[in-house]
Amino acid sequence: MGRDADTAAAAAVYRFEGFILDLRRGALLAATGEEIRLRHKSFRLLRLFVENAAHLLDRDKINQTIWPDVTVNDDGITQCVGDIRRALCDETQAILRTVPRRGYIFAAEVTAAHEGTPAQPVSGPVPLTDKPSIAVLPFANLSADPEQKYFSDGITDDITAELARNRAQFVVARNAGLKIPGRALDIRQAASELGVRYVLDGSVRRNGGHVRVVAQLIEAETCEHIWAERYNRELSNAFSLQDEIATAVAAAIQPAIADAELRRILRKPPEALGAWEAYQRGRWHEGKANPADNAQARQFFHRAIELEPTFASAYASVAMTFGWEGDWYATLPLSEARERATTWARKAAQIDATDAEAQATLAWLSDAEERRERLSLALASDPHSPFAHWIRGKIHVHNGRPSEGRKAMMIALRLSPHNPLNGFLMILIAMSHYYECDYLNALEVAQRTVSLCPEHPLAYRWVAVSLGQLGRTSEAAEALRRAMAVSPSSFDFFTRARPPWIPG
Repeated sequence: MGRDADTAAAAAVYRFEGFILDLRRGALLAATGEEIRLRHKSFRLLRLFVENAAHLLDRDKINQTIWPDVTVNDDGITQCVGDIRRALCDETQAILRTVPRRGYIFAAEVTAAHEGTPAQPVSGPVPLTDKPSIAVLPFANLSADPEQKYFSDGITDDITAELARNRAQFVVARNAGLKIPGRALDIRQAASELGVRYVLDGSVRRNGGHVRVVAQLIEAETCEHIWAERYNRELSNAFSLQDEIATAVAAAIQPAIADAELRRILRKPPEALGAWEAYQRGRWHEGKANPADNAQARQFFHRAIELEPTFASAYASVAMTFGWEGDWYATLPLSEARERATTWARKAAQIDATDAEAQATLAWLSDAEERRERLSLALASDPHSPFAHWIRGKIHVHNGRPSEGRKAMMIALRLSPHNPLNGFLMILIAMSHYYECDYLNALEVAQRTVSLCPEHPLAYRWVAVSLGQLGRTSEAAEALRRAMAVSPSSFDFFTRARPPWIPG
């Protein structure tokens, strides 16, 4: 806790991340001095978190402190935590972290001001979350002019902000990395102090009108460099250049982290998985593209929800598994599958209206008018969401705009080249070529999909029709036989039932 209980009780004011918790007034204040309203129990819980900054609080401890005389179910705590996060604009859980199955950690640095005494920091090592976690350390200014430090600091801030837009990863609160002095860093120590698994380090060198930015991503536990890049640019407008480089670094880092995280998660036994890890394991099964793995994926998503009831993306993924049952596997009637999928997708959006995956899933399932609104919300929430770009491409392909759809899906592939669900995406790319009568490219993409997802019910179908159009009838017949063998129900659905999005 950083101090004894008597000292904590004597504290009058706590400061963190630009907020002020004033116990004398019983108020949470913004940096402007404006009071931020919180319900009584939520205020008491925030005080408990702040007074125990950097330490894990389990639900039993919270119940004993906030509701000592009554029995409260987990929904009460979850609702108060939601109130606090909304008050602090903590959408990425950078301040108040959930540690699945264990409790919560207030991760911001807190200073406690007592009557007549200066503020003292409340600090300590922060345990890792199960999400991928990253700190952007201050980029070193290697320019001859020390005044150029503003540019290296700007790069650091912009990359941190850009990475924080991705809800699937934890990024330490802005400026947390700036509190580590010096450049001779022990990466393991820095990561331990910041509570992260990955560290992004870098440097900026300016020479006249030329700028070179070097960035490297390090997995702290092994000190392994998992990504590095140089960016050489001519400097015309410093702010636009900062934006450009920050966007490029964030876009490159995210697939590198996703690939490293998936390898780490697949090494863990299922019973040891946290909420985010269970979610990722579910996506891995979902990407196998067959009914049995789809059902297993749904079990992992339910497990993630059980561990973290406010995990919006897990609800959206449950929706997707029902969607696949109707749209691809034909293991449920289309109307029933769509109804179940929509119910789960709406739950996801109700939990978190800024979750890009929730909004994109609803865009896939909605009518034309709502679709535009949902897709716009998804891309506004996270412009780097591969799933949102994928759904945008899917909608274009099914609405007679194959070229536009393919462009959107190629963006999704660049953003997440190792996504377990890319087999579904590649089927749509093959379809886009086929609808433009580009049968050679349709065949090439469909054959790559077969290699990637040999059990995918539609991969062989698009190989077969592309071969047929090219006059290679014996090969087409064999591919057609494979398509019927892999998933008879799906083949029957697409050839006899004719789903509405397939042209006649």
